[in-house]
Amino acid sequence: MTNCIFFNDKMKNMPATAEQFKKRFCKGDNGDCARYMVFKAAGRERVPQDLFPNQHDKVGAVMAAT
Repeated sequence: MTNCIFFNDKMKNMPATAEQFKKRFCKGDNGDCARYMVFKAAGRERVPQDLFPNQHDKVGAVMAAT
């Protein structure tokens, strides 16, 4: 979580929402995080900065582009 660009840059102005995402996707089963899915399959450099943890519908397109 401390290395996740999304939470360190994109959510700093929305702390309550960020905490909800962290609770669900980071502190729980991070295998359900769209960012983590791309990271594990294709590497950190392939994770789009604007990909939200709940955007599972975009994972396929990201993976197809790798």
